[in-house]
Amino acid sequence: MEVNKTRLSVSIVIPAHNEERHLKACLEAIKAQTVAPLEVIVVDNNSSDDTAKITKKFKFVRLVSEEKQGIVYARNAGFDAAKGDIIGRIDADIQLPQTWVEHVTAYYDNEEHANNAWSGAGYFYNVRLPRLVSWAYGKLAFGLNKLLIGHYTLWGSNMAITQAQWRSVRHDVCLRTDIHEDLDLAMHLDEMGYGIIYDTTIKTNAELRRVHTERSKLWDYLQWWPRTLRIHNRPAWIICWFFGAFLLYLATFFLVFVDYLSRKLLNR
Repeated sequence: MEVNKTRLSVSIVIPAHNEERHLKACLEAIKAQTVAPLEVIVVDNNSSDDTAKITKKFKFVRLVSEEKQGIVYARNAGFDAAKGDIIGRIDADIQLPQTWVEHVTAYYDNEEHANNAWSGAGYFYNVRLPRLVSWAYGKLAFGLNKLLIGHYTLWGSNMAITQAQWRSVRHDVCLRTDIHEDLDLAMHLDEMGYGIIYDTTIKTNAELRRVHTERSKLWDYLQWWPRTLRIHNRPAWIICWFFGAFLLYLATFFLVFVDYLSRKLLNR
């Protein structure tokens, strides 16, 4: 890995709860970056598996523990511990493209971008029709949010903010485990006058969870989106409930049916 010689440094924060299945590949992808981050922080949020053990095998990774259960608490602990000028955040099931740190650093090297929070796109590899599903997800998660609330969301699987941005909202972000903490962060940043940028030129490989492995939790999870808007007093939460919860719920079962049908046909 080439050492980062640019003016700005990047910390990568990874909240993790029982992520032994994904974490090694995630950290290997960071190790392969064309420009090395200043640091990588894995926040172990009460894992009962080998998450911590796997983390310790990577000498460039710092392990932080957060006992208060919930991704928002793990995220905050990681962001508070970060020393970089830029705080990148991904999930443990993410595999970064090799130029991710280089790309994010180059974006913030432009001083005109200092007041923007940055979010990239994703490619979901564990579903049938991955290109179509990834495109549709982007239109819903980013396009619909911008239409409903006037700005893009941040996506916790592929995002970055500056230290100054984090410090400005650190004590305002909502400490709830039944909302989207990345969308909540985006809304607080917008309220402080920062812009939210959606960059489709760089994508992370991601697992679309709750479609196969956590489907029993799907309906409750889909309520988080309109609930996040509602606690921010955004009237559009009602529209969000219909498009972001009800229709997505139906679409998920359509994906499951397509997956089942394609497997049957291929096994003939």
